[in-house]
Amino acid sequence: MSPQMPPAHPFDDDKLKEECGVFGVVGVTDAANFVALGLHALQHRGQEAGGIVTHDPKTGFNQARRMGLVRDNFTSADTMEELPGSIGIGHVRYSTAGNKGQTAMRDVQPFFGEFSMGGAAIAHNGNITNAVALRRELIERGSIFQSSSDSECIIHLMARSMGRQIPDRMEEALRKVEGAFSIVAMTRTKLIGCRDPLGVRPLVLGKIGDGWALASETCALDIIGAEFIREIEAGEMVVATDKGVESHFPFRTKKSRFCIFEHVYFSRPDSILGGRSVYETRENIGRELAKEAAVDADIVCPVPDSGTPAAIGYSLQSGIPYAMGIIRNNYMGRTFIEPTEQIRNMGVRLKLNVNRALIKDKRVILVDDSVVRGTTSRKIKEMILDAGAAEVHFRIASPPTAWPCFYGVDTPQREKLLAATMSEDEMRKHLGVDSLRFISLNGLYRAVGEAEGRNNASPAYCDACFSGEYPVAPSDMIEQGFQPRTAAE
Repeated sequence: MSPQMPPAHPFDDDKLKEECGVFGVVGVTDAANFVALGLHALQHRGQEAGGIVTHDPKTGFNQARRMGLVRDNFTSADTMEELPGSIGIGHVRYSTAGNKGQTAMRDVQPFFGEFSMGGAAIAHNGNITNAVALRRELIERGSIFQSSSDSECIIHLMARSMGRQIPDRMEEALRKVEGAFSIVAMTRTKLIGCRDPLGVRPLVLGKIGDGWALASETCALDIIGAEFIREIEAGEMVVATDKGVESHFPFRTKKSRFCIFEHVYFSRPDSILGGRSVYETRENIGRELAKEAAVDADIVCPVPDSGTPAAIGYSLQSGIPYAMGIIRNNYMGRTFIEPTEQIRNMGVRLKLNVNRALIKDKRVILVDDSVVRGTTSRKIKEMILDAGAAEVHFRIASPPTAWPCFYGVDTPQREKLLAATMSEDEMRKHLGVDSLRFISLNGLYRAVGEAEGRNNASPAYCDACFSGEYPVAPSDMIEQGFQPRTAAE
């Protein structure tokens, strides 16, 4: 077994965590190999742990769950030989519920259950906002939970259903669930995909030979050579077998509220969301930011890697030269063990290094995707000034993150979000930069294709982390004392 992952590096700890990634295939030889490749492409969505479940007529259901990265756990011949079959699903995890940041093996998905009509496995991306209440009710009725994950509630709800088929039981279970979910599940012969009625989290369908694939993002289809067919619609359930794909809409129709932050940061830039290239959208965000927040400067530098497309867009729109003023060390990652306080204080310098020859005596525009706690932004500013920059201007490719997310993203408590306690000018002074500007919410909406900006009466996306308007009430958190946004805020 791979060892427990060490604590996140300080640079990564000041970023919102990318929920989870799900992947599944049916109708292919050696399905586990395809699942491992798909999970590798989705590794950015969760680095703590991963799991694969397959089914083979001779051996039945097979599963392997491991701590750590896909490349360290699902590449050996011995492991993959233990996962035979032509159908399989997988999951990569960052804990947003249960033991946050302390993944236990019992919480690693996919989860598996035996039902009267056969076994089923399920992998979930998102967060169930009424999980505490559901769990309490299920335990009172005799359910015995094996994990601390909110996703296990779905298995127990399915067990209590009287549906005759697994998809029927899943439909009945999910009608009792609130929040956000994109689910990939499997029986012995069926691959099942489902999105919540608002479609907050992504899920796509692909075709590979005579088989089918489901994935959180299109980049995972690319890696296995699958053809991208379409996105699973909000509130849709699909069932794929060797005979084709059936589609159902078991939930009451609602307007889609896809997570807008997927466009900003979570999804890989080579994925397609809503028919749009994520890379091109992020470049558009940079262009909008340049229109809204122009400033005289000598160079535009991204905070790598997530700020790169927006920085390119800012440069193209403003005419200010683009430069790689900060270089990222891609080989340090989360596996670096920080043995001393002195090393810990170096923090960001272990991950990023300033290209001094480009920075010295320059007025620098730094473009980043977001500001969460602000700790990393302050350290990057100090590095730029230490390198001899004349001025430092921060431009942020998202509006101020002032509210926590309860739909599958691990966000700090609201009081730890810089934008929740400070105005933009107070943040500028706190960070110690010459200027600080965020893209407006309307500007972000224009960049993702909403020409008129945000329709306040009926927003096209979930933007709760910026607006505080939650499309699904976070009932568990409200019960625990969380106070949603009021009309006065």
